[in-house]
Amino acid sequence: MTLIGRTRARGVETLRLDAPERRNALSAALVAELAGALTDAGEDTAVRAVVLTHTGTTFSAGADLRDPPAPDALVGLLRQIVELPKPVVARVTGHVRAGGLGLLASCDISVASLAADFAFTEVRIGVAPAVISLPLLPRTDPRALARYYLTGERLDAAEAVRTGLLTAAGEDVDATLAPILDGLRKSAPEALAETKRLLTAKVLETFDRDAAGLTALSARLFASAHAREGMTAFLERRDPEWVV
Repeated sequence: MTLIGRTRARGVETLRLDAPERRNALSAALVAELAGALTDAGEDTAVRAVVLTHTGTTFSAGADLRDPPAPDALVGLLRQIVELPKPVVARVTGHVRAGGLGLLASCDISVASLAADFAFTEVRIGVAPAVISLPLLPRTDPRALARYYLTGERLDAAEAVRTGLLTAAGEDVDATLAPILDGLRKSAPEALAETKRLLTAKVLETFDRDAAGLTALSARLFASAHAREGMTAFLERRDPEWVV
């Protein structure tokens, strides 16, 4: 079963998360297949840029609690997006939760429809947004991030733009995206690669400094009693025991 759809138009490779029945959750299989598709796009000289999008009403619900990727694999995927020598553009028309927000933050440009919404839900299942902080902390407003990390509240597309989580949002996501993709098509491939290297230097410093510690933190939290209770409560559609 293919979990990543691939299409191409005028030098833009579109990679589509295609597991809508699982809300495009980041399973071990989906992460591995997406990593392979990104490798192919990065090595193909006919590809000028990559668009990362989705089928269904959810861009990604975060880690698949039934088949989670290894923390190292998720770190590797996020870093791969940041390091890819071609711009990666997220196109979102639905819900984004938890680990899915790590994908958005790793992309160079993220565009959403006004119908999209976002939430860092980790604290509500007893864990923390550890690994996804690698691209998020260097790229988003710290005061806003503190609120949404700590509360798990939803934020709409306009608030996501204000905080730096998104680049732009519009009623018609493709109309909003069109001038961005046209600009990338008009840019020299080598110039795009070097310009991206300038823009991502600080993000990669964060990966180099913090990846090992945050990976260990993620593993420890997911093995905790709080996480077991939180994930069980989520799957049973009830409040976890700590809700007051």
